[in-house]
Amino acid sequence: MEVIPVLIAWPALAAVLLALVRQPKARGIVVYAAAAGMMLLALALLGSWLSGGGQAMLLAPESVYTEYADLAMLVGEFVLMALIVALSIRHRKYPVILLSVGQTLLVAWSEISLPVEKTTHMRVDGLAMLLCLIAAFVGGFICIYAVGYMKAYHEHHTEYTDRSSFFFSMLFLFLAAMFGLVLSENLVWMYFFWEVTSVVSFLLIGYTRTEEAVNNSFRALWMNLLGGCGFAVAIVYMAATQGRVELTAVVSSGAAVPVALLAFAALTKSAQLPFSSWLLGAMVAPTPSSALLHSATMVKAGVYLLIRLSPALAGTAGGVMVSFIGGFTFLAASMMAIAQNDGKKVLAFSTISNLGLIVACAGIGEEETVWAAVLLMIFHSVAKSMLFQAVGAIENSLGTRDIEAMHGLLLRLPTLSYIMGIGIAGMYLAPFGMLISKWVALKSFVDAGNFLLVVFLAYGSATTMLYWTKWLSKLVSLHHTKEPVTDKTHRDQYLSMFVHAGATLCLCLLFPLVSARVVDPIVRTLFGSAHEVLSMNVLTTMVIMLVSVLFVPTLMFVLTRATHRDYVPIYMGGANVGDNTYFVNSYGEPEHLYLSNWYLRFEFGMRRLMRPAVIVSAGVIVVMLCMIIGGAV
Repeated sequence: MEVIPVLIAWPALAAVLLALVRQPKARGIVVYAAAAGMMLLALALLGSWLSGGGQAMLLAPESVYTEYADLAMLVGEFVLMALIVALSIRHRKYPVILLSVGQTLLVAWSEISLPVEKTTHMRVDGLAMLLCLIAAFVGGFICIYAVGYMKAYHEHHTEYTDRSSFFFSMLFLFLAAMFGLVLSENLVWMYFFWEVTSVVSFLLIGYTRTEEAVNNSFRALWMNLLGGCGFAVAIVYMAATQGRVELTAVVSSGAAVPVALLAFAALTKSAQLPFSSWLLGAMVAPTPSSALLHSATMVKAGVYLLIRLSPALAGTAGGVMVSFIGGFTFLAASMMAIAQNDGKKVLAFSTISNLGLIVACAGIGEEETVWAAVLLMIFHSVAKSMLFQAVGAIENSLGTRDIEAMHGLLLRLPTLSYIMGIGIAGMYLAPFGMLISKWVALKSFVDAGNFLLVVFLAYGSATTMLYWTKWLSKLVSLHHTKEPVTDKTHRDQYLSMFVHAGATLCLCLLFPLVSARVVDPIVRTLFGSAHEVLSMNVLTTMVIMLVSVLFVPTLMFVLTRATHRDYVPIYMGGANVGDNTYFVNSYGEPEHLYLSNWYLRFEFGMRRLMRPAVIVSAGVIVVMLCMIIGGAV
């Protein structure tokens, strides 16, 4: 357990150091060392936990540093509040001040005035350990990727001030907060780290300091602070009525109000409707922050809390609220993704959609659904991080992230195309865990008799298949272009993406082992038992399917390369000029031949669907919270 404070402090100290280092080469060395140290410390904690039998390890209040940590966190809460107030006044975002000051004073009052029995501050179990490893390795490699990316980013975007030192500092501070959040058992401690992630994400989103970036960053801040208010009220409620503020105490007590309020906070953090717009607005930030927010840290904090609460959500009004919002978000976000041609926006909608499915599974609160939620979280963390990094590298090479500009990318940027292909396959094709998890979720929804969620999942999966297939087909389609493309991807970027691609394939190949050794123990810890969800006699089938996933694009690559060398001019609506790209029409004017996907913008565009989706989801949350709180009163 002595590793825990070091694991949290290491990236925090790296953040301080990186804020001071201005020389790019020295900064890169610090990032590599900090990321490697973070991974080693996470492995050391894993070893310590496994040597103790893999059982839950608790940090009691009599530990030496806990009293000082309580005081430091109380001071830290006021520092965060002061920072928010100052920036809100500077940018004239005055309502944000009320949210920040209100919840900070509320939590501080409860800490000082309400008598609370302090039994446990931190907890290490299978779920916390899994999130630590995801944050350390996925987050660490994102930081390594950012070393080369930020150099190319500022070469391409000369209009923005280079604040790379600040950017890297915030990345590591974010990871430090994530470690503290998932390891905290005390709700006050968790709340502090929760608010740190909100503030740091706000600073990352506003990195470029443009008007759009500032507005989007404040939108993310107020939405997450709104969830923080729910978190603060839950702490006060537990302290006043139960005299305890541990997360396990909330679950074991079955108190509907704090469970619902914590679930509400988790919905805001995981960008579920009606709060999804903050995550879409985060796309203005450089790609590494998008990858971090969407895969390893920010949004995973919300689903982590919901999975923790899942036993208390089963069969309750709070569970109905969570499962409906999750399922509805899965369907609505999948539909809106169809109308997007910006690669990062497609990934953003996909993130919101997949998180919706995880949230729905947690809301049902059964063993099967939580098994599916944990597996979805694992695969999504790795595959989505890789996809964001690939899109960032493609943008630096092409000068755009428009999917229509990626036509035939397999010929122009083959390495990045393969990485992108593996990531897309990991999101929706067999034998990757996302598809398997959806099948388990569908079965459990049917078993639970929740046919509305069955409809959400069926139609959401269909729309998911459409937008992923469009993108994957764009990459491998034959296209002849006069525009040469230079791969500007740095080696450290490729290092991160190769590790992610290898992890995605290994997770597929070792799926039975992951299920038996990782997911089942987590379910057993949460529910006290875990029965076999899927037959583990599927290894041979998975190997065959994995080979076929690699064989098809490889064959396509060989065929298209051969065609690229010796092609026959195709028939066009005029005289082919000889390069299969341009032709002369009947008026003697040059025309450019192009192939374009169908985006159904009128049917599924944000302007058509977002407002109704927000109204429906907001109405459900307000009504359900009023029913839950009114029933308790």
